[in-house]
Amino acid sequence: MLRSMTGFGRCLTETPHFTQQWEIKSVNSRHLALKWRLPAAVRGLEARLEKVVRAHASRGRVDISLMLQHTAGSVPEPCFDSMQASAMLDALRQLAAARGDTFSPDYSALLSLPFLWGDAADEMDEEAVRQLEAGLASALEDWNESRSAEGRALAQDMNARILRMEEWLDVITLRAPAIREERMAQLRDRLSEALAGTDAELEEGRFLQEVAILTDRLDVSEELTRLRTHLDRLRELLSAGRDAGRRLDFTLQECFREINTCGNKTPDVQLSRLVVDFKNELEKCREQVQNLE
Repeated sequence: MLRSMTGFGRCLTETPHFTQQWEIKSVNSRHLALKWRLPAAVRGLEARLEKVVRAHASRGRVDISLMLQHTAGSVPEPCFDSMQASAMLDALRQLAAARGDTFSPDYSALLSLPFLWGDAADEMDEEAVRQLEAGLASALEDWNESRSAEGRALAQDMNARILRMEEWLDVITLRAPAIREERMAQLRDRLSEALAGTDAELEEGRFLQEVAILTDRLDVSEELTRLRTHLDRLRELLSAGRDAGRRLDFTLQECFREINTCGNKTPDVQLSRLVVDFKNELEKCREQVQNLE
């Protein structure tokens, strides 16, 4: 299923040992970029948890936060690095003595130094880790539901725009040969007018040569065929589902190239307006695609 890179997901679960609440927010990005906000006791599991995320996403800038509340009697005992703290206090005491100052340690300041504090349960038991992974997976599923809903809306909007462009393409396909015939008639008239004041006559062979050159310049049949193929490809990619964002973006670039060539080769007021409208629709599709995974 086609998914947007923008979404929100949440999961709140309770176990006999703790309550976990995951929240996931994401915006568009060229690659998958994860930003974690985890409790100290869980930070060592980041690499393992990342594998869970990568099974549910391939692109986007994703913010993942976890609130972990232990139940009564299961709170892990804090682990304080007393040797490091003592060494720091001794260094400060020596500094104060060297300056002739009185040193009175503020032990409460040690609470704000996270590197001094650890968790006696740094090595969480496997069951607790599996519960965290399951909670994260549930939050990711909720997140993907929101992304899929937005992806369906974007696909519906793009399909409507593709249908409109196909209708314009039909008009261009019908109008382009008539423009070529009009330009050929104008060329004959202009050559006849130029030769009217002279004794020279219009050489049919020379005229046919000029017509061949003009016909080649005005022929957009190949461009129209490729453009129609690209529009069909856009529909296929929208129907194919996830991980289509980059391929959609590339196909839209090809559509821009072909319609630009058609506009340059068919100097006609009506078609010029259609070409401008066509490119506007392509640009709107390109903006939508930037949000697709």
